[in-house]
Amino acid sequence: MNQEVVRMTEGRLRTFVTVAETGSVREAARRLYVTESAVSAAVAGLARDLGVPLVRRAGRGLALTPPGAVYAGYARQVLGLLEQGRAAARGAADPARGPLRLAAVTTAADELLPDLLAGFRTRWPDVELTLFVGPRRAVFDRLGAHDADLVLAGRPPAELDATVLARHPNDLVVVGAPGLAAGFSLDATPWVMREPGSGTRATAEAYLAEHDAAPPRLVLGSNGAVVAGAAAGLGAALVSREAVGAHLADGRLVVVDAPGTPLDRPWHAVSGPDPTATTRLFVDHLLGAPGWTAA
Repeated sequence: MNQEVVRMTEGRLRTFVTVAETGSVREAARRLYVTESAVSAAVAGLARDLGVPLVRRAGRGLALTPPGAVYAGYARQVLGLLEQGRAAARGAADPARGPLRLAAVTTAADELLPDLLAGFRTRWPDVELTLFVGPRRAVFDRLGAHDADLVLAGRPPAELDATVLARHPNDLVVVGAPGLAAGFSLDATPWVMREPGSGTRATAEAYLAEHDAAPPRLVLGSNGAVVAGAAAGLGAALVSREAVGAHLADGRLVVVDAPGTPLDRPWHAVSGPDPTATTRLFVDHLLGAPGWTAA
């Protein structure tokens, strides 16, 4: 009976979080492969047990009430912790067959992960590997919510309870098309930037503020778009040197002699306080790759 209650509670939490993410009973039911009435009943039952309203009507969909918004954050952490517990138990039994939930910022996913994952899959083909790629805020939010086992990104937020397991050097340089670079002015030359929430965007904004510069800005939606925009002459960009190696080699981009650059912003492999055995298996593999050192 107690196990049934635990399963029912977890199911209610998962249903509620899905409703919170989608704002729709219909979409939550579609994602969870259940009926709409089952979704409504789960959310209503959870609200009844808590004694507070969790959702309210908003047009044709649903929105969280203030208590619902607060509870959703805790619900995500509980679900993530349960999943992390399963991963830890299965990894302890056999690390080579355990699950591994990776999260990486876009540049790390593009430049660092392909070779690492290919080598890891060859050595450990039975690890259940998943990968989430997103901006810095999103990947560290996942780690904080126990929804990722290992993050590859820049320095973790100071308030996050995390463990840095390895580092890899990463120089950020200012680049531009050759014609633009020749007349570069820190305050007047336009800059192409990532979207808000990107770690590189935050670093670029901090760099410009530190030098009291306020150039025109053009926001592009991905690291690839920023590099392509810089190569097309739309503006200068602060990027990882590794991300533009081919462009520098063929002359489409050149490194601009900007004050205070390059910036030393190493990559970090970050886990929670207690990394699973399968996570450590991946970190051991990572430490055998060029450039990575133990933290």
